[in-house]
Amino acid sequence: MSSIQLPDPTSWGGALLLSDLGIISADGADAANFLHGQFSQDINGQTAQEARLAAYCSAKGRMLASLLNLRPASEQILMLTDSQVLPGLLKRLSMFVMRSKVKLSDAGASMAVVGLLGEPAAAHLGDAAAGAPWGVQPVLNGWLVGLPAVLGARRWYWVGPKADAQALVDALPALDAGAWQWLDVMSGLPRIEAATVDQFVPQMINFELIGGVNFKKGCYPGQEVVARSQYRGTTKRRAFVVHAAAALQPGQEVFSSADPAQPAGLVVNTASANGVHSALVELKLNALGSDLRAGSAEGVALTMGALPYEVPQAEEAA
Repeated sequence: MSSIQLPDPTSWGGALLLSDLGIISADGADAANFLHGQFSQDINGQTAQEARLAAYCSAKGRMLASLLNLRPASEQILMLTDSQVLPGLLKRLSMFVMRSKVKLSDAGASMAVVGLLGEPAAAHLGDAAAGAPWGVQPVLNGWLVGLPAVLGARRWYWVGPKADAQALVDALPALDAGAWQWLDVMSGLPRIEAATVDQFVPQMINFELIGGVNFKKGCYPGQEVVARSQYRGTTKRRAFVVHAAAALQPGQEVFSSADPAQPAGLVVNTASANGVHSALVELKLNALGSDLRAGSAEGVALTMGALPYEVPQAEEAA
């Protein structure tokens, strides 16, 4: 692909029920303290006015789930995560509750997540639309979460009761799921899906660059591996945006002409919009600049795209 004309998302706008996101609710006096000891993020210090990204890792530091956490009350944490990953995450977390005063439950029967995009959504939200990225406000019987803008397009999550979620969607133009997912990819904010569970240390997919790892908090599963990757300069892989002539799949291997005999990376998330197929891929830094292919060394050609944040690749590749 010699030249790629990306869509202009500033012309898009509306609302969409995000069925690919599930919600786990943790309720009880020990909810925050329990999750603080499980995740890569400071949960104890989180306020009701902010959403925080977090990783749940194995003992080897590999991400079993990525989460966006809200704390609407001091004794309640809402965890947004991939809907296919949610059952395994809920089961695993429940194994460690023991005598802690916390109840974990799948809130999907009563709550939903709505994706809001662009000027139609901003007009409907009014003053609340001016909130900062990762800020949380009570809006329309739920909580509005500001997301970083992507290619000039403003985005929000709304989290709340299902009936109110449907009313919000009905009040705005319908938003195409592919368009929203494409903006997710272009945002460089990775999500662990079923095909990529237990594949990445957080730094391999830039999770610490976007605020998903707090290196000052106490211990959590995999913390020693994550800290070692950070402070000993052992991160030799990073996530990048690529474009392709055909749709890609999460978990698909990526190959480099520099070493075609073995995989050079893995597809993290994928999406297509307006005929453009894009993906967030994890790559060996020493594969940058080579011919990249998906699926095999003779597979679909990949063209490097642009992330909205800087990746410190030069010094790590040395």
